[in-house]
Amino acid sequence: MRAGKIRFQEFLSKMPLFNEMSPDELDALAQGTTEVRVARGTTIFRRGDPCLGFHTVVYGLIKLSISSPIGEEKIVRLVGPGDGFGEALMFMDKAYIVSAQALADTLLLHVKKSVVVPRLEQDPVFARKMLASLSMRLHNLMRDVEAYSLQSGTQRVVGYLLNLVDGNSQTAQHVRLESGKRTIASRLNITPEHFSRILRDLRVRELIQIKGREITIPDVARLRNG
Repeated sequence: MRAGKIRFQEFLSKMPLFNEMSPDELDALAQGTTEVRVARGTTIFRRGDPCLGFHTVVYGLIKLSISSPIGEEKIVRLVGPGDGFGEALMFMDKAYIVSAQALADTLLLHVKKSVVVPRLEQDPVFARKMLASLSMRLHNLMRDVEAYSLQSGTQRVVGYLLNLVDGNSQTAQHVRLESGKRTIASRLNITPEHFSRILRDLRVRELIQIKGREITIPDVARLRNG
């Protein structure tokens, strides 16, 4: 998929949000879809820029972040393949409240609001799916707030690792950290040093094995149960 242009309809049809649309409906949606290729480190938009649609990631990784007046950065979310961002603000006619930057060479699709709104008005199934998607995003946000408020740093790191595991497997798993430790630490609301200490502690307890960004979890059930 990295070589040449992609067929917007083909990719959109595989997304849960659009997978029940007819070919004609996908064609209409594709008319307002543009391909955005960005190199690692590229800023896609900054806080305060107008939101005229939403993005979905074909491949690569995007970080959504906010910065303090003194330049400190807090990563709000990491967005990978098949996931999207910007839907809620698109409907609110609000400017972006976060900045988006590519953490790897990334291919995005940008879907304009002008083609999404008519589909919502004409297609109740699509409207319900969009509502469900936004509701899930809110649920995940509340889960993050709960983790920051009530969970220890170790619990947050373990939860992050378990989210990388394939399905509900209880046996040995090999996972890869999405990004550098500093980025993940910010996402988990802990310092990079604390994140590294937690990983070392989990390794000493033989709950994980570490090789660069590669993490082996010998026994998922044991890690889950602490």
